[in-house]
Amino acid sequence: MWRQHSIRLAARPRGFHLVTGDVLDALPELAEYRIGLLHLFIQHTSASLAVNENADPDVRDDLERHFNATVPENARYYEHTLEGPDDMPAHIKSVLIGPSLTVPIRDGALALGTWQGLYLCEHRDRAGPRTVIATLQGEG
Repeated sequence: MWRQHSIRLAARPRGFHLVTGDVLDALPELAEYRIGLLHLFIQHTSASLAVNENADPDVRDDLERHFNATVPENARYYEHTLEGPDDMPAHIKSVLIGPSLTVPIRDGALALGTWQGLYLCEHRDRAGPRTVIATLQGEG
C-alpha cells in the first residue's frame, strides 16, 4: 500500500517543536499498516525535521541555543541578507539538520524509541505554517 498526504503544521516561533501528535493526527490510516515506512519531507528551505528527545523540553531549548551559537546571525561573510538577519542562518541550519525523515512502522504505529519524538525545527523568527509531505508505504 502507498498513500501520500500533505500535512500543514501551524506556524510556530523559532525553536525546536515536538510535532509527533500533529503528524499522527493527520495519518489515521497508519493503524492499517502492519509493517512499513513513513517518509516525511518538509517543503521549505528555512525549517527542518529531526527525531530527538520527546520528554524533557530542556533538550529542545539547548538545541536551539547550540544552533544559534553555531550558526550566528549577522555574520559579515553572508551575502544573502535581503530577507533579514535570521534568513541565511535558517538556510544553513536547514542544510545541517535536513528536510526529511524516514521512520519505520510496526503494527500500526511508528516504531520510535521510548524517548523519541518528531521535531519541526523552525529556524525563522516569524515563519508561517509549514507543509510536510507524508508518504506511507508498507503492508497491511
